Amino acid sequence: MSSQIAGVLQLLALISALGLAYRPLGDYMARVYSSEKHYTPEKWIYKVIGADPAAEMRWPAYLRGVLAFSAVSVLFLYLMQRVQGSLPGSLGFSSIDPDQAFNTAASFVANTNWQSYYGEQAMGHVVQTGGLAVQNFLSAAVGMAVAVALVRGFARSRTGELGNFWADLVRGTVRILIPVSVIGAIVLVACGAIQNFSGIHQVGQFMGGTQEWNGGAVASQEAIKELGTNGGGYFNANSAHPFENPNPLSNLFEIFLILLIPFALTRTFGRMVGSLKQGYAILGAMAVIWIGFTALMMWTEFAHRGPAFEIAGGAMEGKETRFGIAGSSLFAVATTLTSTGAVNSFHSSYTGFGGGITMLGMQLGEIAPGGVGSGLYGMLIMAVIAVFIAGLMVGRTPEYLGKKIGTRQITFAACYLLITPALVLGFTAVAMALPTPGDSMTNSGAHGFSEILYAYTSGANNNGSAFAGLNADTQWFNTTIGIAMLLGRFVPMVFVLALAGSLAEQKPVPETAGTLRTDKPLYAGLLVGTILIITGLTYFPALALGPLAEGLAS
Repeated sequence: MSSQIAGVLQLLALISALGLAYRPLGDYMARVYSSEKHYTPEKWIYKVIGADPAAEMRWPAYLRGVLAFSAVSVLFLYLMQRVQGSLPGSLGFSSIDPDQAFNTAASFVANTNWQSYYGEQAMGHVVQTGGLAVQNFLSAAVGMAVAVALVRGFARSRTGELGNFWADLVRGTVRILIPVSVIGAIVLVACGAIQNFSGIHQVGQFMGGTQEWNGGAVASQEAIKELGTNGGGYFNANSAHPFENPNPLSNLFEIFLILLIPFALTRTFGRMVGSLKQGYAILGAMAVIWIGFTALMMWTEFAHRGPAFEIAGGAMEGKETRFGIAGSSLFAVATTLTSTGAVNSFHSSYTGFGGGITMLGMQLGEIAPGGVGSGLYGMLIMAVIAVFIAGLMVGRTPEYLGKKIGTRQITFAACYLLITPALVLGFTAVAMALPTPGDSMTNSGAHGFSEILYAYTSGANNNGSAFAGLNADTQWFNTTIGIAMLLGRFVPMVFVLALAGSLAEQKPVPETAGTLRTDKPLYAGLLVGTILIITGLTYFPALALGPLAEGLAS
């Protein structure tokens, strides 16, 4: 069997698995966020944090809950790293430097999981499991809560209330993320991923010296790392490490976990707004982009020319032979079209066009299917923009799900769209203009520019993957990427929740013969076109200086 055919079969198996899980998981999540019942463990949590889960919140109160909880989380994780040297289970590692501790705390709380350190050489068991892994659950639950608040904005009328943030946070964690992660961890252990709390030990003689590895609760952290579209690995090699991702079966399962909730949330959306067809339209737009990017990635990595590439069957540099080009391409597209950032190969070693595809996936806003929660609300923002454009074309007041899209709503949507590009392009321009950041580049020319562009694209879009050639463990990059991660995560949430509140206050608009049908393939096509055009107009000049220039020169 050829590698190309094997790749197609893996893609078909993945689509089939996602299809089987789509309906039951999507319906279950809709029930979770619509239920008025509180389980006993949840009541204990509410009592400890002093929250009333039955109290409805308007969007400013909901936003204050998101920001306050996230601020406390950043502070807690920062302090935990700063005192690591005094904690039990630190494996003898010293405390983390202030700039790197800030970067890591911002990264994991913002669901970015950018890592400018070697996990197995810097973080002990307590910080890894009690700090980073906990934030993997909580940051994902925050994203899901904000997405559900926006969905309620579309579903409700004549009220500004969007639910209760604390109830949404706790339910998402206790009823969705923890149960599925437990199952995922068991599967990964069965596949060969490690799960222990062993110390540092020598594993053998290599090139005249010894090599040391520490163990860890890797399988459990790997499960939520992928399920919550987090991406931070226990080891520096991330999902290319055999302790995290032992074989092709575990590789395909991890891709399944990455895509599972983001795709299923479209079913949740359809169920909560009372129209499954609306969910299918959003799903269709996501799926078209994802499958298109996957096909492009496989083509460019298999088809690259040259004697070395032909002998290897394609561009194998930087890829694990356990996974090959197909498994690596599937993983790379899944992780950059979501906010996961995990890697099982090194994107810096991809062909010029292949590296550009990973970068473009993030620059779309990671909405196909996007991160847990953030993918859905990002796609719904684009849906509002697409409806507005369609309204301009036919001279009608745009409507979406029975809500008028007026000046106020389109202002919130436009501000959401502008934040991330401003961060990416602004920080990239400053880094290229100053002399010191350029010293961190391993390569010069187009590829060197791509290293810095990729870093800020990954940080501001809360992805967390890296081109790997950039030395990001400097005060400049730790600080600026940390700022980009926080602003790129929480400033857009302000506009998402403000939009949700303005929609919830409206009364439904009756559907007429002139209403644009947003549950049809025609609208899904318009939505895909809108996404590609907006992204292209925003990022094409920067991409032309980096991956496109490199790809055309090769």
